[in-house]
Amino acid sequence: MEALRSEDPRRFGRFTVLARFQETASAVRYVARDTGTGKTAVITAARPALAAVPAFRRRFEAEARTAERLAGGWVVPPLETGDGGGGREADGAGLLWTAAGYVPALPLAEAIGIAGPLPERALRILGAGIAEILSRVHAGGAVLQGLAPDTVLLAEDGPRLTAFGPLGAAATAEARPGGQLSVRLGYLTPEQVAGKEAGAPSDLFVLGLLLAYAATGTTPFTEGPPEEAARRIAEADPELDAVPEELRTLIAGCLAKDPAERPNAGTVAAELALEGAAGLARGGWLPERLAAAVAEQEARVRALEGAWEAPAVADSVPGVADAVPGVADAPGVADTVPEVAEAAPGGAVLQKGGAVGTPAPADPQVPLAPDTTANADAGATHGTGDIGEDQGTTRFLNTVPKPPHSDRVTTQLALPHQPPALPATSAHQHTHGSPAPYPAAVLPGSAGPGSGQDANGQGGSGDPMVALPLPPAPTPPSGGPALDRRGLLTVAAAAVGGLVVGGGAVAVIGGGESAVATDAKPAPPKPRRTLPGQPPEPRWIYAHPSSESAPLTAALWQDRLLVVTSESQASAVDLRTGERVWQRADAADGQAALAAGDLCFVAGPTEFLWLAPKDGAVVHRLRYADGFTDLPGLQVERLAGHSGTVVWFTGSHTVTVKAPKPKKGKKQEPDKKVVQAHLFAYDIVRRAELWRTPVPAGRAPGTPLYRVVAERPADILVRQEPSTLTPADVKAAKGKGSLRCFDRETGKLRWTKQYGTAAPNAGITGDEGGVLYASVGADLQSFEADTTKPLWRVTGTEGSYFGTPLVAGPFVHTTERSQQIGAVERETGRFVWRRSTEVPAAGGAPALTVSTTGETLFAADAAQVTAFSAADGERLWKFQDIGVADPKGETVSAPYRALASGTNVIVQRARSFYAFPVA
Repeated sequence: MEALRSEDPRRFGRFTVLARFQETASAVRYVARDTGTGKTAVITAARPALAAVPAFRRRFEAEARTAERLAGGWVVPPLETGDGGGGREADGAGLLWTAAGYVPALPLAEAIGIAGPLPERALRILGAGIAEILSRVHAGGAVLQGLAPDTVLLAEDGPRLTAFGPLGAAATAEARPGGQLSVRLGYLTPEQVAGKEAGAPSDLFVLGLLLAYAATGTTPFTEGPPEEAARRIAEADPELDAVPEELRTLIAGCLAKDPAERPNAGTVAAELALEGAAGLARGGWLPERLAAAVAEQEARVRALEGAWEAPAVADSVPGVADAVPGVADAPGVADTVPEVAEAAPGGAVLQKGGAVGTPAPADPQVPLAPDTTANADAGATHGTGDIGEDQGTTRFLNTVPKPPHSDRVTTQLALPHQPPALPATSAHQHTHGSPAPYPAAVLPGSAGPGSGQDANGQGGSGDPMVALPLPPAPTPPSGGPALDRRGLLTVAAAAVGGLVVGGGAVAVIGGGESAVATDAKPAPPKPRRTLPGQPPEPRWIYAHPSSESAPLTAALWQDRLLVVTSESQASAVDLRTGERVWQRADAADGQAALAAGDLCFVAGPTEFLWLAPKDGAVVHRLRYADGFTDLPGLQVERLAGHSGTVVWFTGSHTVTVKAPKPKKGKKQEPDKKVVQAHLFAYDIVRRAELWRTPVPAGRAPGTPLYRVVAERPADILVRQEPSTLTPADVKAAKGKGSLRCFDRETGKLRWTKQYGTAAPNAGITGDEGGVLYASVGADLQSFEADTTKPLWRVTGTEGSYFGTPLVAGPFVHTTERSQQIGAVERETGRFVWRRSTEVPAAGGAPALTVSTTGETLFAADAAQVTAFSAADGERLWKFQDIGVADPKGETVSAPYRALASGTNVIVQRARSFYAFPVA
């Protein structure tokens, strides 16, 4: 950290710069103050020579968008990304920058230099946290390609990841003469060395390298001649003798040469930390020296804040480091720039005062497959309106002495295109170079190694070149003209934001806007409110024992107990503490967990149970065979709904219908077995049947499954689940769904109606006033329940559909398969807000839950839980955890659930339960 220089911008948008934090070969980072919120941020400003290269600019912006989409958990999202500063005169004009909130943390490379290799517990937390991120990325069909010792941060509460693609993971990036861009990456994989496309297993290989580095201080393939490094990655066995024995097998599995033999991210996360990285990190996880270094860094930044707030200092911001005692002359903080090569593998060496050391011979190159993260990001759907995006933590820069460099760089990318001349660089903008131990291959026309030019465009000796195989080329668009080899490279580059593979080398296109015609360009970012992004600290975490069968249902009882049932038993967890208070085999396969006076009512497959909430003892029991003696063999489905002390459910039994006496001379027909079904109303406090009414039998074995979609003072509206409809029912309805209305007092069927073209499985709900809200095609439509008259209609997302809406207060909260969540006025159908969860659209629409106060809305899907302000759609936080998985089995695939309870929301995924405080 050091005082600002005369050439440094003083403002970036709403951020006022306080001091330099660090500079690397590709960017300068500043400590800044958000004038809107008063909070501290870190600005990363790309060097102007790089910002002028279109490929770098596109990639920089794409990776920032990806960070926004993955915000939450261990992901570090930007607060704002922009072009240009507002500093002295035009000092900041044209800069490409991104801002992120400040959270004290150390880059992994720096941490290893301070305290040496991490202990086993810290390794587990580090690996589990990164694996949880990878699991989330891979679930959306993307590949991360953003892991390196300088992109992983160690914060007080766990790891953070700050890079989401090749440029983010690069130790250096250089703008070369003629608009060429050279990027050096931290890690490669065997498949990339062979010129093949990187997939999800590639991320696991790099994770193995990263964990080995954190465990030993060196990577497993660095020993030996530099020119043979690529061969070692592709063929040699990793050196893992110094890795803790308990982790050696797992890391070796990640480093398998065959991608098919590597474990998936979920398996790695579960084996490293069964309770999740956050659970294992509770109570602190960093060694004492690292915790002290993080605290020291925070103290220095807070001192800058204090200096800024002091009037005398506020008038002379450029001298802030001189105004704060101990900042300028603190260990590791001076006006000399730390050696980047010591701070991050592959970094260039900067000499005292910012001068660049003599570059080594131009770096050889190895192919890198296209980055699919950019593809996934380009198609991401974002919400509309002025509500701010998520924000979380930020990448930190080195503020303490740097570690010895032991982690070597792996590859460099070159530009074959000839863009317009770049603007002249100022005295502090340099090209950088440092040795990389890998063989080279260069595309024709590029000024990389072997081209007769050095990094400064001057003549020099070329490095030996090695022919490397070409990955599969992209398929030309249907109906379009055939593409030559250069055309194929251009298409690939457009798809991944500037990275292509061809001619045995990896290249980055550096000019010609026609080469990126298909590259999505984001609209200029709007100022956004400062949001935390991460969920609040859970009040407790409950992990259902792996020795017991997995939970089947979870329900809340009087905001006092979480009742979890499985095939073997029922368990109750105290909602105040997260401790299990009892378990009972009697209530296995139960559901509902409703309050029946002072008792807990549970409906099971063969009986109703009333349990004592204190210890789970069975106080009353009603077997269906005993309580419904006139319906022998009664089979009961799960509850259709409940209101107060009344529950509704369906049941069926089989009766024998005697065949009529045959006419004279005719053969006697056999008796028939006929299924009869009923809808029941039952008072769980009085323990008495209120009524039953006959209903059509369902698909074999015959019990129809109903769900109450609306309760009105005089009646209830129910829909039969499509899976229990008979073929005859489906044919008679002509593909439409039907609702039935039953009198609440007598159970008499009042009517059966259809609503527009709503299908049998369409999302549908109703309110107490008799209005239904149903998914009709891609739209959401409201109807008068009794007349089927349409009231209003809102348009959905093209190619998507609405899920089951949620009525709460004046709003109907909407959910779509496209991951759009919204709020519609019940009276008019006007959208009040509409936001995206920023999860890739896979599977169905998220399930909605509202807090007991009605202030917070939760959207739960297969990837995460997203919390929104119910009133205005402000995205509050996201939560994603890997859950619990068999270390040798598949990744947890159970979707998330959210249950509102008092001032908590209980988030469940498989065996894991988290109690988050909510408004």
